[in-house]
Amino acid sequence: RAPVVMAASIALAHLLIGKPALERERHYQTMRNATKHVGDSGIGALDIALWDLAGKVSEQPIAQLLGGHRWVLPAYASTIPGDEQPDGLSSATAYADFAERCLELGYRGYKMHGWKEGTATRESEMIQAVGERVGGRMDIMYDGACHLNTLADAVRVGHTCDDYGLMWLEDPYNDGGLTIRGHRALKAQIRTPIMIGEMVRNPEQHTELVAAGVTDFGRVDPDYDGGITGCYKAALATEAMGLDVEVHSCGPAMRHLMAALGRSNYYEVNLVHPRASNPWHLPVYADNYSDELDCIDDDGCVPVPQGPGLGITYDWDFINRHTIDSKRIE
Repeated sequence: RAPVVMAASIALAHLLIGKPALERERHYQTMRNATKHVGDSGIGALDIALWDLAGKVSEQPIAQLLGGHRWVLPAYASTIPGDEQPDGLSSATAYADFAERCLELGYRGYKMHGWKEGTATRESEMIQAVGERVGGRMDIMYDGACHLNTLADAVRVGHTCDDYGLMWLEDPYNDGGLTIRGHRALKAQIRTPIMIGEMVRNPEQHTELVAAGVTDFGRVDPDYDGGITGCYKAALATEAMGLDVEVHSCGPAMRHLMAALGRSNYYEVNLVHPRASNPWHLPVYADNYSDELDCIDDDGCVPVPQGPGLGITYDWDFINRHTIDSKRIE
């Protein structure tokens, strides 16, 4: 996805040259209009940069610009998809062992990404093992990542989620996380709350899913959903309809956004593994910012960076040494 997003961001950056840097809403609308026929994945990086700049100009963290009301966020461990490595996530027992380890570290919640082949039996066995091991001691979630093959598979896995009181069932089957009729049918057959929304890309589509009653949570991501501006629009609409909003994945922008939301339960420490480091946490920071498994405090929380803008310091020596291409927009 990165090359596509980079190309889109470069194309959109030309629209911003010479414009007032603090007019974020104007720039958001300009970029949305320019991408209406081709998709708006390039907006996120530019919008986040504009918020970072606004924070630096005003000498405030982004969370404060948004009216943020908390500076520590409860976190859940969100696993990398299953593998076949002996010391990895190769079995239901391995997922349960890792859940117990995360509980001991202080995490309040644990989300399973299963195996990508989408076998309902194997996924259900994993949920059962984790539920029996840590159920009642921490919140448990399951993310199918749209890998289950059929609606019937999703119903079967959903019943296992019901048995163990999961907090939510996320993107359960391979409709792309988009269908209204399919998720209404699923909701009618299971008790576990459903979360979809990761696969749609703008506040209007997020709001339509919520208004249609097919998701029990809002789901937004600053990287994909029009940056902080797009996510905040979707989040306010979702909260106005009485639902919680969960921010997808991890990063400084995600922390600032969550800090400003009125109803959001957990920060996602995404793609953690018993042995490997987080593939989304590149060592690009010169400060102590981290989204590795051990980033939480004794209460199972992560801090919101409190410096201006995103509040973090980049390691430009490391970044420059590992840059394979760059483009200057003038």
